[in-house]
Amino acid sequence: MIGIDVGGANLKLVSGTGVHIHYCPLWEHAPITSLLEPYVISPEDPAAVVMSGELADSFPDKQGGISFIVHAVQAAFPRARFYGMDGKFHSHAVPQLAAANWLASAAYLREDYLDAVLLDIGSTTADIIPLNRFESLLGLTDLRRLQNGYLFYTGMLRGNVAAMVQSVSIDGIKTPVSSEYFAASADAHLVLDHITSSQYTCDTPDKKETTRAASLRRLARIVCADLEEIGELGALQIAEQFWEKQRSLVCDQVHKVVADTGARQIIVAGIGAPLFARELAATDLNTVLGDVADALPAYAVRELARSAV
Repeated sequence: MIGIDVGGANLKLVSGTGVHIHYCPLWEHAPITSLLEPYVISPEDPAAVVMSGELADSFPDKQGGISFIVHAVQAAFPRARFYGMDGKFHSHAVPQLAAANWLASAAYLREDYLDAVLLDIGSTTADIIPLNRFESLLGLTDLRRLQNGYLFYTGMLRGNVAAMVQSVSIDGIKTPVSSEYFAASADAHLVLDHITSSQYTCDTPDKKETTRAASLRRLARIVCADLEEIGELGALQIAEQFWEKQRSLVCDQVHKVVADTGARQIIVAGIGAPLFARELAATDLNTVLGDVADALPAYAVRELARSAV
């Protein structure tokens, strides 16, 4: 059994050989089938699948994205089954498949963490999921999750720094930022040593290197400057202020959901788990699940499918 999570930016798989993550931006190109084919041993191989990539703007609407993803996966794994927002598996492109990846994680983890709030902080988003309110989560669309404070579009890699901070202080001077896509979340986290260059797996805004020096240059540009104008210290100040805003947004909402639901534990998964587990005094699922914590929905849907057989 293989577990597959088709996101808008990444294709994640969990198989008997481990965790495999492929950068696959669906808004540019979508070689889903060709990326999956090396993992096929037999056409009869079972696969359990979740998705969130149906929202990519290369598709006319969510249903168009669902249909594309289902057909692309089934071209490699004809017996693939898809987990939906109704908590059930489907073999066809039904609307319930939209953005059900986080629910699969919740369904799997709630047995061992019945009274916990899960923060899954990945490359693009932060999912805040009260596992002790599972029944109320069924059928919850991303629109409703945004409205409920269960979903934020901020992550460790992708995303415009200028979407998080509208102005920054450079040497004590309040400075508005450009809304151009000059620097990504990954640039801030890289220069602050929250991630390594090898973890910077998405495209850079300028399609150049993922080095510290290149990230500093990109950060300087959001205040319309060359790095020589504001110096490394100025670029680091931008990164620090981005991180402070992101940390406050995510951590404050996690604490609010904990208070609202009466949860007694916080658990964290995703590429940002080590960082946010420290901030929240939470359990880092990397230390419990190992590498699969960085591909939690793919692992979770595989385990759910196994238990359903």
